[in-house]
Amino acid sequence: MKLTKYSKKLKFTYLFGTWVTLLLGVLLFGEYVTFEEAKENRFHIFVNATEVGTVNDPQEAKEWVQTARKEIARKSPELVFLEVEFSYTGEAIDFGEVDEEEVVKANIKNVLEASVLETLQRSYTVKVNEYMTNLSTEAEVKQLLEAAIGKYDTYGRYGIALEQDPKREFNMLQAKVVDSGQVQATIAQKQEQDPFVKAGIGEQMDIMFAEYEPERELDFEDYELGIQQMNFKEEIEIVEVYLPEYQIQSVENAVQELVEEQEQQVIYEVQSGDTLSEIAIKVNIPMDDIIAMNASLENERSVLQIGQELIITVPEPELSVVRQEVNYYEEIYNADIIYIDVDDWYTYQTEVVQQPSAGFRRVVVNETFENKELINREILKEKVEMEAVPKIVKRGTIVPPTYIKPLSGGRSSSGFGPRKAPTKGASTYHKGQDWATPVGTPIYASSGGTVAKAGWGSGYGYVVYINHTDGRQTRYAHLSKVLVKAGQTVKQGEKIALSGNTGISSGPHLHFEMLIGGKQVNPLKYLE
Repeated sequence: MKLTKYSKKLKFTYLFGTWVTLLLGVLLFGEYVTFEEAKENRFHIFVNATEVGTVNDPQEAKEWVQTARKEIARKSPELVFLEVEFSYTGEAIDFGEVDEEEVVKANIKNVLEASVLETLQRSYTVKVNEYMTNLSTEAEVKQLLEAAIGKYDTYGRYGIALEQDPKREFNMLQAKVVDSGQVQATIAQKQEQDPFVKAGIGEQMDIMFAEYEPERELDFEDYELGIQQMNFKEEIEIVEVYLPEYQIQSVENAVQELVEEQEQQVIYEVQSGDTLSEIAIKVNIPMDDIIAMNASLENERSVLQIGQELIITVPEPELSVVRQEVNYYEEIYNADIIYIDVDDWYTYQTEVVQQPSAGFRRVVVNETFENKELINREILKEKVEMEAVPKIVKRGTIVPPTYIKPLSGGRSSSGFGPRKAPTKGASTYHKGQDWATPVGTPIYASSGGTVAKAGWGSGYGYVVYINHTDGRQTRYAHLSKVLVKAGQTVKQGEKIALSGNTGISSGPHLHFEMLIGGKQVNPLKYLE
């Protein structure tokens, strides 16, 4: 009986002691956990190979890493790329301690902030033609474009609006020049406040009264002067992108490159009567520079053809502004030339019948400009104070024959004008153009006409003379063989002879002359 009694008391004492010990452990050591035997039950967490703490659930720690990464990116408007490598190792222990959750999270954040690879800033790429720049903000894009229109909008009436382009899938903006005044806002406000206008009654009444009140002619003071409309000539592409800071340009540099005038290459088409010296004055570029820019020009004496295209440089901005202005002028003006067509004259034949005299007038005009250049002018109202007298000119209507080089190839060996005599008996003033070419080279009629002479011509050797319908005559000399006869009609480009070395000649070549009014002229000026 006693053994049984004591054994029960010992058993109770043991169980009670164990329970008390466990209770004290929970109260005093809350972060201690007990684990099952032979299983990984404590985990060392690593972020980018750096240990950030120990936990009992690695998946939960992985979620903490993702949350920390989002928080770091959310704090900045910039796009942040983080290098994140998550790993852990486990161990099986009977009893041990893990780190507090807040400590582990703080360690994760510190490691991630130290692991930022690159920060890409939200920015805007602006593309005009082949020019492209990157700016930090929408405000800088507006500042750049407003600098372009600000050169002409001296009163600051217009501004730039950036709107999402609905036709594009990605984040692209389109720029519009808008009236920065409150005109539209005022109209909208009136429509909201005035129920009659809002209902359309006001518009109906305007139409009704217009039927009874005829429109009167506007007087000069009735016109609203100044810029009426502005826009950009080129298409502007604005795309929102993320870029490293070193690729972003300052708005000041962008303005200088895009808005300020730069030397731009353009094409100048040669007009009737143009010479190189006159073109140089007209475009304000030294003649030597024009020659250097055009391989087709050898020197200042190079022959120009009507319609010939020359490369010149002009100061133009990369971004062009087109605007319409209504302006008032008191100006001296000239009347349009009056032409009287004469059907039996050639187009180069003219005669002034009446000399002009300038007049004076007051006008309101609608002018279209591209940058500084006036490209269109429309008179809206005019009052002539003194009538202009027009210039009256008679002009021919018959298109004159054209002239071509009379041989294929050939090297220019002597031009028109003064020279040193190349051989005994030769003239010191050359009255034609020489091309050195082998004997037997085909010679062609420079223009259609009638053969006036075909045969021997003394110092010219064998020659062919052709009279043309415009009264001119061409001569082909030092031939080896003549293939036409006097009185024969030939067409332009028809073979008339073979080149040679006859007469007074220093070597095989073709001597070509053109006579106008019986006098030799430089033939190169008339060849196509």
